[in-house]
Amino acid sequence: MAASLFEVVVEPNRRRILDLLRDGDRSVNDLVDVLDIAQPTVSKHLKALREAGLVVVRPDAQKRWYQLRSEPLRELDAWLEPYRAAWSARFDALARHLDQKEDL
Repeated sequence: MAASLFEVVVEPNRRRILDLLRDGDRSVNDLVDVLDIAQPTVSKHLKALREAGLVVVRPDAQKRWYQLRSEPLRELDAWLEPYRAAWSARFDALARHLDQKEDL
């Protein structure tokens, strides 16, 4: 059974990999160097990201380059949007309340 997008991105190292791939394609060795994690662990995380559709791999001679796919993240963002709106309304209400307290 494939993991859901949420199950994949909840893992902190996977989020770090996604953050690094935002800046451009990277090889496994590049990611290992930056993350300071063992190569088999990075490969395991990349496999999970690939299976979730968050990254694609492009072979180039002896290297495998990983590239971020933004489409699944847009789906996640769309799902979160109504929650953002609710949080924003609550923060606005809190700001109004605090402003009233300052006026007293």
